[in-house]
Amino acid sequence: MKDGAIPMIIDSHCHLKHGDAQRTEYSAETIVNIMDSVGIDKSVVFAMSTTTSCSIEMARKAVERFPDRLIPYVYALPSYTDVVLSQIEDAIFLYGFRGIKIHAGECTLAEYIIDPVIDLAGRSGVPCLIDCLGRYETIGRIAKKFSQTKIIVAHFGQYLSRDESLIEHFIKLAEGYDNILLDTSGVIIISKIGEAIKRIGAERVIFGIDGPHESPDLITFAQTELDKVRMLNLDPKDETAILGGNIANLLHI
Repeated sequence: MKDGAIPMIIDSHCHLKHGDAQRTEYSAETIVNIMDSVGIDKSVVFAMSTTTSCSIEMARKAVERFPDRLIPYVYALPSYTDVVLSQIEDAIFLYGFRGIKIHAGECTLAEYIIDPVIDLAGRSGVPCLIDCLGRYETIGRIAKKFSQTKIIVAHFGQYLSRDESLIEHFIKLAEGYDNILLDTSGVIIISKIGEAIKRIGAERVIFGIDGPHESPDLITFAQTELDKVRMLNLDPKDETAILGGNIANLLHI
């Protein structure tokens, strides 16, 4: 964030379409209403559980509706016969998408499938937000091979993990590779967020809610994710960086 700029709160992880069993979708209007209710200025949005081309269309429509509030990521769903690079390039260079979302639940992270996407991200200057389902060895391989690509590890490695040793693997990876950033969404051992900040610096920890979610309700879910960063009682500069400054710098907002 530039000196003198008003701090923004930016949710770096928001679904237009989820990967749950129901493939739940949320409208741009619903997302912005949640943002307004809890004080989020901007949100990174994307759709999964669909094709790359459909994810682009969903995000484009959402951002056209709220261009000053929503930031689009393209969902990468490559396969052996379709690496979708041209679609991703169009999203970035023609439509102004700011990043790439990858989910190991729907796409193998094998080298021959995902590496061209990671490489493209680095050459294009956009980050990859990766839900790796706890596969820290794979994140280590990717971070080492593609040092020019910023890798945002969703959920500190695994959604709702209670395995401190697993989270520790990802913090150690971030200590070893400065192109790894850690995403706070779905982290329930909140003390590990504070520990990561001390070990890798606040500038590599990024706030996200992984919402919307309806448990207990849309507003409370988002507020809880926001409050868990605030309850760490961080230095105000560090809190501002995590809640918006870091992703703003990464996406050149």
